[in-house]
Amino acid sequence: MYHPGIALHPGIGPATDVLDAAPEERAGDAVLFQRCHWCGTAMYQRLLCPVCAGSDLRTEASAGTGVVRHSTVIHRNTPAARNVSLIEMAEGFTVRGRVMGSPATIHSGDRVQLATAQDPVRKQPVFQLIEGTYGSWN
Repeated sequence: MYHPGIALHPGIGPATDVLDAAPEERAGDAVLFQRCHWCGTAMYQRLLCPVCAGSDLRTEASAGTGVVRHSTVIHRNTPAARNVSLIEMAEGFTVRGRVMGSPATIHSGDRVQLATAQDPVRKQPVFQLIEGTYGSWN
């Protein structure tokens, strides 16, 4: 029986990782994101630009600073409460990650700095709170 959705085409090799960066970019502990070549939109882990639908995306390393836009305390599947936060990065994209510290003390508008690009358990970036208010970007 013919299934057009699963047909294999000869000559097509294995897919490469969208975030496959140059060796010098992989060496540092940074959050990698994509920027559209055509419209300049920054995005995190996308195949196409959400603005112009372009597929010509270049990988860049983030400076690591951002602002907490939303934070939720999670109590399940863990011995202690933890948070999951949406962080708006200085480059203009949003990433889901964890902010170190007591989950009850993390609020929208708090400035954060990247601590680790990938948590070994949850595979998400980990941030730490920094002093200062939103709008005082360096």
